[in-house]
Amino acid sequence: MAPAGDRPAELTGRRIAGYEVEDELGRGGMAVVYRARDLRLGRIVALKLLAPELARNDTFRRRFGHESRVAAAIDHPHIVPVFEAGEADGVLYIAMRYVAGLDLRALLDRDGPLPPAVVCRIAGQVASALDAAHAHDLVHRDVKPGNILVAEGTDSDHPEHVYLTDFGLTKKSLSLTGYTRVGQFVGTLDYVAPEQIAGKPVDGRCDVYSLGCVVFEMLTGTPPFRREDDMALLWAHQYDAPPRLSERVPGLPAAADDVMAKALAKTPDERFDSCLRFIAALRTATAAPGAGRVPEPPGWAGAVFPERGA
Repeated sequence: MAPAGDRPAELTGRRIAGYEVEDELGRGGMAVVYRARDLRLGRIVALKLLAPELARNDTFRRRFGHESRVAAAIDHPHIVPVFEAGEADGVLYIAMRYVAGLDLRALLDRDGPLPPAVVCRIAGQVASALDAAHAHDLVHRDVKPGNILVAEGTDSDHPEHVYLTDFGLTKKSLSLTGYTRVGQFVGTLDYVAPEQIAGKPVDGRCDVYSLGCVVFEMLTGTPPFRREDDMALLWAHQYDAPPRLSERVPGLPAAADDVMAKALAKTPDERFDSCLRFIAALRTATAAPGAGRVPEPPGWAGAVFPERGA
């Protein structure tokens, strides 16, 4: 059973490794994610089915198994829990917690730029997840709004609960298996670090760069580099200075420019050495009275989700 040959509707009701597919949640070039029911425990999960050609690559299958186990072993409140990963009928799959809410991509498309306080709140949770992964020698390599899930929080002090997802399928796995053609980069170009583009070794600081790109977009509405074609965009990541935040966000102090410039430094050694240090510096830079204010802030400026009972 291979999903590539099926239309999404035709998978509804199909059983895969003890999970009954209910509906498609999203898809990309390497995988399709479905809402599914765990028939053994009766719970709803997010079931990711990988492209069939990946299952046929022995090197990828071994790395997939190892990295899925590492991801599942990280017990962190802002990393989507992995329940199970394996192979069934020639299909590689990952079963994860189903998170009700929006991903950050949908949130930004709906609401546009977010106030600095909300940005720091969301990015701080992502940074905590990334640093936890780095402590386990796991580098995400594909931090982007689509991999950041924003669910409703517990109370007015914690209006959002953010999850980082897609740890079980890293770009290193793909690049080592020949899944990509020579000269082809797998990933989202708006957020990719220069050393990834150059094919150099990467560590957690490449995630600092990608998180910097995401933060820039949350504050301004667009990623730091926008170009007409992919080659120009790759060149910009490697050689062009990022725009100044203070020129895009009214009232944002110049200190925020310095923080962003460090996060988006072309050389890893010049960046923050952890994601949390980056966000701590950003929070300090944007905490000045009046920083980032607009004349009439939207009604939800204090939270992505309204308070219960409102």
